[in-house]
Amino acid sequence: MNESPLFIDVDSYQRRKHTEHVCGDAFVSKRMSAEGRLVAVLSDGLGSGIKANILAQMAATMAARFTEQGRDPLRSAEIIMDALPVCKIRKISYATFSIIDCSLSGPVRIVEEGNPEFILIRNGSAVNIKKEILVSGKWPDRHIQVSQFTLIPDDRIIFCSDGVTQAGLGSDTWPLGWRREGLITFVCNLIEVMPEISSRNLAHDIVEEAVRKEPDLLSHDDISAAVFHFHRPRRLLVWTGPPFYKERDHEYALQFSQFRGKKVISGGTTANIASRELRREISMVSPQRGSTVPQLSRMGGVDLVTEGVLTLAKMLEYLEEEKKPGVRDPALELADLLLESDTIEFMVGTRINEAHLDPLLPVTLGFRRNLVERTARVLREKYLKEVTIVYI
Repeated sequence: MNESPLFIDVDSYQRRKHTEHVCGDAFVSKRMSAEGRLVAVLSDGLGSGIKANILAQMAATMAARFTEQGRDPLRSAEIIMDALPVCKIRKISYATFSIIDCSLSGPVRIVEEGNPEFILIRNGSAVNIKKEILVSGKWPDRHIQVSQFTLIPDDRIIFCSDGVTQAGLGSDTWPLGWRREGLITFVCNLIEVMPEISSRNLAHDIVEEAVRKEPDLLSHDDISAAVFHFHRPRRLLVWTGPPFYKERDHEYALQFSQFRGKKVISGGTTANIASRELRREISMVSPQRGSTVPQLSRMGGVDLVTEGVLTLAKMLEYLEEEKKPGVRDPALELADLLLESDTIEFMVGTRINEAHLDPLLPVTLGFRRNLVERTARVLREKYLKEVTIVYI
């Protein structure tokens, strides 16, 4: 169970224009763990609705692919602009974009065309970065801004669409919009109060604050924010299922106890093994009224103790559908812990649980494995987490 030296926590949040069914902005990202590298793009389609969404997705996908391949930024931007149609009235491309290419060793390159300039927050303040301006011979009215610098631990980078900086535009309170300066003040104040805030929560708070700047509290444009946090990884270990060899119960319980990070036990038999081998008492927590998931338990030194496959299945449903229940049940507690972590390790027992299962029909064992593997896939692909599974 090796610990990565650093981690890039990335997430985004969007609100579509209130009169539309889809958001006209697009955010795509890809983590290349073998290279210790992350590539991400935020694109803003001109206008709103389905057409804007399609063109923003097109621009973002092309930009991410070119960046991953290491192509020249100016040439890549020209190809993207060549591929996009041009508005006949405004004479501009149907999508703008911001690209980031960063690595765990620190170097980062940001390429921007048309979006509000990125914000770098370092030591609680915004830092100005020197930009190189590239002008295309094919598109002389377009200026491509390229920034290259080295990140240090705890840096945050923020991308946003102009729906954020122009929020409240024309109102009595914000006649010129919220603007970049207002966003910087908001972010710095929020980080001062909550220095450990996740990229997921910070992106959400930026977008929701932008909506609150509108006089009628309705999003009058597509509003998107993406946040990148370069920091020491927040680690989580989830132990579910008893080890195949009973004589190794103590070994794995001790390994679980000594893990440096947050710890979760999912499963009654697993909790009883940990309780016995670590000599820690288990206490039951009263079930939440209206919850369909078995109640939580408590154990010293463990951040969360839940029932097994039923809770895992409901947790996976929350992650896949991004829907929260009416009550805060144990599955939601587990889902939130997963999303608040950066590197997640599953320790999955392979012993057949005689208390719940006919040994000749190992369906539950396969179901547990399937749930963990599906959860790992969702966490990697949808939430860009680093996930490992160890079968014991």
